[in-house]
Amino acid sequence: MTRRGPTTRPGYGSGVRAVSCAAALLLMVAGAAAPARGCGLELVLAMDVSRSVVRSEFDLQMGGLAAAFRDPDIIDAITWTPGGVMVTVTQWSGPDSQSQPVPWTHLTGAASAAAFAAAIDRQERAFFAAYTAIGDALLHAASLGAADPLRCSRRVIDVSGDGASNRGTPPRPVAEALAASGVTVNGLVIRGAWPDPAEFYRREVVRGDGAFLEVATDFSDYAAAIRRKLLRELTPQLAVR
Repeated sequence: MTRRGPTTRPGYGSGVRAVSCAAALLLMVAGAAAPARGCGLELVLAMDVSRSVVRSEFDLQMGGLAAAFRDPDIIDAITWTPGGVMVTVTQWSGPDSQSQPVPWTHLTGAASAAAFAAAIDRQERAFFAAYTAIGDALLHAASLGAADPLRCSRRVIDVSGDGASNRGTPPRPVAEALAASGVTVNGLVIRGAWPDPAEFYRREVVRGDGAFLEVATDFSDYAAAIRRKLLRELTPQLAVR
């Protein structure tokens, strides 16, 4: 992703066949999951660590995410979620650059939320790659959802990023397949790149029941934006759409 300069055509190399296979795989995985009610919400927090995200911005992103899980309103929303929340953190960049530094964790109240926040603080950056592959980040998130030890009433993938996809699997077919299988894909755009990635996320990424896009004006605004986003995801019945 480039912060300044002319628009370039995304370098998708997978082609239509790969996209169709990815969509079919997602639907197969979703269909294999038993519709149990082990928890109220399954949440994959997928964080962009591509080259455009410098060290200070990575720290702002992860510090803001950790702070959100120490916030009293977030903790209250978790506590009031029937069955609690299953949540994990992933880092992503190019087509072959995805990692799960914070494993699935069952949040039921203040103590488990504090432990999860501490795990976010302890994680190290997994990648510093040049490319932005949102479609492959979604495929990775879907595979993690299939491995969730609890099956939840709602399933959400929360993708944060500061640019449009420029490599790998196109995100739209993956997001649409996820939505068809009952997964909501929400987005959080951190502005600062040109062209503004918000329109790309609206057009190509955000899909599913109640899906929405949150926008941070820059990385210093990320903490406030992720807090708003999590509150809306945890209490969708109270959200103003």
